[in-house]
Amino acid sequence: MSLYTGHITTSYIQKSLLAVGSAVASLSNPYRHDMVAVCGEVTGTKALQYMLSRMQKDPVGREILETRPRINSTTVDMNHLRTLKDDTFGKQYVEFLDRFKITPDSRMPVKFVDDENLAYVMQRYREVHDFNHLLLNQPTNILGEIVVKWFEALQTRLPMCYLAALAGPVRLSQKQKKLLVQKRLPWIAETASSAKFFMNIYFENKFEDKIHDVREEMNIILYKKSLDRK
Repeated sequence: MSLYTGHITTSYIQKSLLAVGSAVASLSNPYRHDMVAVCGEVTGTKALQYMLSRMQKDPVGREILETRPRINSTTVDMNHLRTLKDDTFGKQYVEFLDRFKITPDSRMPVKFVDDENLAYVMQRYREVHDFNHLLLNQPTNILGEIVVKWFEALQTRLPMCYLAALAGPVRLSQKQKKLLVQKRLPWIAETASSAKFFMNIYFENKFEDKIHDVREEMNIILYKKSLDRK
């Protein structure tokens, strides 16, 4: 039975096979976003329930669950964001997309989550991922992706995030691995612990706010690049 548009019904055995296959494919090639997406869906039920619970306990989280906003080039007026002041969250967001040549339309639709509410939570998580990159001031390269995945893993408990965060360093140089372990991980662990749960932020209502104010509201302290030289 289809629970929502695009839903694919799978048995426990089928989910298990998908979990193993997608995990292997994701480890072999972290840029296989389709396999990363499948892995997240078939292994993330308990984490999604945890995320849903946290959203239900927060007034803004509940509003998001009720209105179910989507983030793509149809729902977000990118041209308007380009007209905003340089220090606003919205202007910084479109410049981030331009700089790294990415688009919010690339997020895979959820298919294998067997609950409509949890499916939306997973979709929302995917669509706010780029906001986390921007607010944490992390590029979309491997090191930046690992840092963001650790932030998301610690806040959401999604197994897929932990898998990506743990497997990613294999592709780093020895210097980058040392930098990650000694500098970046202590910072992102502290930040994830102290920051407001990002799923309870109605990012679309913050576009005209100064990005500094959004970070301050979320209690995000930026990493100081000068620490890399110490």
